[in-house]
Amino acid sequence: MKSALSLLLLVVLALPAAANEPAAVFKPDAKKGEAIATGVCVACHTADGSRGAPTFPILQGQHPEYLTKQLTEFKSGARANAVMKGFSAALSTEDMRHVAAFYAAKQAKPGFAKDASLVTLGEQIYRGGIAARKVPACAGCHSPNGVGIPAQFPRLAGQHADYTESQMNGFRAGTRSNAPMMMAIAAKLNDREIKAVSDYIAGMR
Repeated sequence: MKSALSLLLLVVLALPAAANEPAAVFKPDAKKGEAIATGVCVACHTADGSRGAPTFPILQGQHPEYLTKQLTEFKSGARANAVMKGFSAALSTEDMRHVAAFYAAKQAKPGFAKDASLVTLGEQIYRGGIAARKVPACAGCHSPNGVGIPAQFPRLAGQHADYTESQMNGFRAGTRSNAPMMMAIAAKLNDREIKAVSDYIAGMR
């Protein structure tokens, strides 16, 4: 009985020390992310997330927090996309963070605008918004040079114009609903304005 009480006392005394031990910090592994990306993501996003088909986003240099958030929302259905939902369903949160670390570590390659007639309008909207319709400047959240703000707003500079335009149209139509702020902004833009700002973003360096 005495030995049992002694053992219990030792366990109780040890509890505070165990409780005060810091939890292990998870560190994403870009190498593990590369293995997943080259086996799963490569078909649409190329081997390193670079300038593949313009209908798919460039992932190079994107903030890892943003990529993890999007994968999480594809998996949950908060961002609707049947193809991405299927791929993300097989990924754990740790897998997503590994993949995000892999793409984020890459240097994004420069893009280019395609329609010179729209560049001026696109720049005006990106840098100054449209005051008459209370459209805020894109630069306010995505920064003047399009690099975004880590953990808050994605990098846009150099993104395919076709992809950006399709996402803006999705926000406006409500088919992409995982960013209420962007839905409200896109609702105030017409087709030409969306095309102009998308093209301007593509050429940002």
